[in-house]
Amino acid sequence: MSTTTDTDVLVVGAGPTGLLLAGDLAAAGIDVTLVERRPHGLGNLTRAFGVHARTLEQLDARGLADELLTTGTTLTHARLFGRLDLDLTRLATRFDHLLVTPQYEVERLLERRAVAAGVTFRYETELRGLRQDADAVTADLTGPDGPLALRARHLVGADGVRSAVRSALGLPFPGRSVIRSIVLADVRLAEEPAESFTVSGSGKTFGFLAPFGDGWYRVMGWDRTHQVPDSEPVDLDEVREIARLAFGTDYGMHDARWISRFHSDERQAPAYRVGRVFLAGDAAHVHSPAGGQGMNTGLQDAANLSWKLVAALRGEAPDAEALLDSYQSERHPVGAAVLRSSGAIVRLAMAHTPLTRAARSLAARLLGAIRPATNRAMGMISGIGIAYAPAPGTGRPSGRRAPDVRLREGRLYELLRGGEFVLIAPEGASPALPPTAPVTAKHLTRATWTDPAERATVLVRPDGYVFSADR
Repeated sequence: MSTTTDTDVLVVGAGPTGLLLAGDLAAAGIDVTLVERRPHGLGNLTRAFGVHARTLEQLDARGLADELLTTGTTLTHARLFGRLDLDLTRLATRFDHLLVTPQYEVERLLERRAVAAGVTFRYETELRGLRQDADAVTADLTGPDGPLALRARHLVGADGVRSAVRSALGLPFPGRSVIRSIVLADVRLAEEPAESFTVSGSGKTFGFLAPFGDGWYRVMGWDRTHQVPDSEPVDLDEVREIARLAFGTDYGMHDARWISRFHSDERQAPAYRVGRVFLAGDAAHVHSPAGGQGMNTGLQDAANLSWKLVAALRGEAPDAEALLDSYQSERHPVGAAVLRSSGAIVRLAMAHTPLTRAARSLAARLLGAIRPATNRAMGMISGIGIAYAPAPGTGRPSGRRAPDVRLREGRLYELLRGGEFVLIAPEGASPALPPTAPVTAKHLTRATWTDPAERATVLVRPDGYVFSADR
């Protein structure tokens, strides 16, 4: 017999996106239930491997970045196609590198935080359908004890590429399969590569190699002449052969702890919000693994949505509907841009005719020679260069990423660990909040510039973007 339970927000999917979102909401005092169809227990082998600079900034704002850095290795340079060297130390951030660490390490920290914040977990629980009315969403679930109808004020689908939430909404997921029969393995190497992080292609193959820092390497490859279904078995000999074709050597690969075959799609839902229901992460967008942007984009979706839900549920937003709609207007273009950038990388890697390979070499040379273009590419991939359109009606510039400036009270991203807006003002000033700000003085952190000559007043959102600035 079905029972009814109430919660403020129901999050479906306990991957990185769902865990960060649920943890943010619970830390703000919102009642959150997180359901996951899998049994409890984090897997130790996953496809995602890299944490980019902007994601590390978001994790820093939650007190997790420094611990995560101890779980992997940091790379300051990436070489693409043997010609283009991306120098990540040019990124204007405390995290001027790529962290190579398994996804399960990210999940471990986010789960611990969510548990400590008071999230209610329901594992082995699957969404079967949902319905909305003016006040709430009712989710029809099946769990270990049978059917369950759970009613929530809002629901977020963070349940991956095969999202049950997206299906229940009847949303299409337009796009196509871009590349089939990609092999993925975690291996040990007898020979250390000259480049720590490399992407290379021979025309018929491409390969990717990066170190985890503990003696294990992540290798990914594709062979144009061997296209088989995902279900086809894959062994280390196949991985070695692709590596030899792509890199000119297999580096003495041995002792694979995991080998898999998969395909890559490029798809994006047209709407990230339908009434009281939202999509985030792979449920909203999926793309090529090139650039390692998948998990990172999902985590940044969660960081964008969580504070908006908090403001709406607390009744602090002057226009809650417009604020919640801004999740779509801000994050949907980012998802589309990630599809374009990751797709461009994989298409360059797959170039196989003399003309397309010559074009790839020329593009790599030009990009490497034109510093502003290189900086824009690194800003997109790392997330540091992402900005949002100005907030409607504010009359002030907003939507820029806020750098981690040193303030009298500490670093900005340390102050953001409270999960609230931060109002930075000149010494001795007590500025009022902008009337459009979705926050009250009760949930505001005030800070002061270290430079007495600085006269700006800046309001920073909980996700580390500028809401408004007066100079």
